[in-house]
Amino acid sequence: MIKAVVMAGGSGTRLWPLSRAAHPKQFLSLNGQDTMLQATFKRLDGLDVGSSFTICNEEHRFFVAEQLREIDKLGKIILEPVGRNTAPAIALAALLSQDDGDPLLLVLAADHVILDEAAFTKIVLDAIPLAESGKLVTFGIIAHEPNAGYGYIKRGAQQGVGFSVVEFVEKPSTDIAKEYLASGEYFWNSGMFLFKASRYLEELEKYRPDIHEACQLSIKSISKDHDFLRVTESAFVQCPSESIDYAVMENTDDAVVVPMDAGWSDIGSWASLWDISKKDSNGNAAHGDVKLHEVNDSYVRTDGKLVAAIGVDDLVIVSTKDVVVVAHKDSVQNVKVIAKQLKRESRIEWEHHREVYRPWGKYDLIDNGEGYQVKRITVKPGAKLSVQMHHHRAEHWVVVSGTAKVTNGDKTFTLYKNESTYIPVGIVHALENRGTLLLEIIEIQSGSYLGEDDIVRFQDNYGRS
Repeated sequence: MIKAVVMAGGSGTRLWPLSRAAHPKQFLSLNGQDTMLQATFKRLDGLDVGSSFTICNEEHRFFVAEQLREIDKLGKIILEPVGRNTAPAIALAALLSQDDGDPLLLVLAADHVILDEAAFTKIVLDAIPLAESGKLVTFGIIAHEPNAGYGYIKRGAQQGVGFSVVEFVEKPSTDIAKEYLASGEYFWNSGMFLFKASRYLEELEKYRPDIHEACQLSIKSISKDHDFLRVTESAFVQCPSESIDYAVMENTDDAVVVPMDAGWSDIGSWASLWDISKKDSNGNAAHGDVKLHEVNDSYVRTDGKLVAAIGVDDLVIVSTKDVVVVAHKDSVQNVKVIAKQLKRESRIEWEHHREVYRPWGKYDLIDNGEGYQVKRITVKPGAKLSVQMHHHRAEHWVVVSGTAKVTNGDKTFTLYKNESTYIPVGIVHALENRGTLLLEIIEIQSGSYLGEDDIVRFQDNYGRS
């Protein structure tokens, strides 16, 4: 039996401004209708995967639960109280999987693209005998270019459909990457693995007993919270942070690399997204309301407003509701420099989009100024915002579509389209959609302080404090 272990952490700043700290790339639809997380699970349909673990942090837990529920792939969601890299994360899944015997663990990242899913399925199936024999399999991507953005794996003697691993190599210079490609002895390090849960734990205990022990302690008092499994925070924060490569794969004598040629990409930059996108006759990949004239080999994406480009080549142009980025394809890696600068300056654009998702729906910050801001709030059918109050702001709600059940102080009533209510400062209130259609309201806030941390919650269906 195979269990999938999907790593859904990470911030994806190299795809800023679309990917942001609070809404990273694995939860975005970048190459098709599905989000990258959903696509990762759907490509498992050709394998006999009995169940799955998804590992993420607290902040992104509702993204994971909602997106997997949409495609009926929920499984178990392990919440890391703090990030400790891949070796501990996989150890948690391996320890928890022992309730089902000793399954094979197929470890995948939630933010990779694989264009040839049939090839992916065949290669994983071909690697099963190696994993069942006790080998720790990693999948090495057959390199088609000297890419200095990836780590590399050097192969040794052949073992079944794979090769023994001679060494793992950090990202090389371009010249060295060219040598690797010419030798035919190196693969790109994909970060995908297949092995028995017991074998991973044995090798982890052998080479990193401190990580093994911390993870064992972390699951002793594991608790279930709605769709989530919470490990013991006090134990897990003591766990060293380490990757599976450093902790296990570079030390074990049983590492095997199986070649994979399946249209893999980790979408590490806007240029790599251009590489895998469908293009017009001039080499342009356009998404959204885009008009081009005398443009070549460019990637242009907009989430709303019309974007027109004229007489330019080799550019990446990305427009969101609050940010426009224009960069040469050769320089797109440096968008993370801008994101870091915005973080230092405490600018909200590094972390949040103008449109912010919540477990009950989303809100769009339409306008703001001195002492006021305006939001468009969308509430999913059956969803309810927390029972709450604010110390510093009043709110005026106007229903624009759907039907709202409103609690305003000691009164509870229903509002229909074009009806409104005013909520003074300090009054307990709540908003609920009991209908079958989306509820949309315009919320006008006014007050001396309008930050999201001015929320005192008294009751919440989603376990938020």
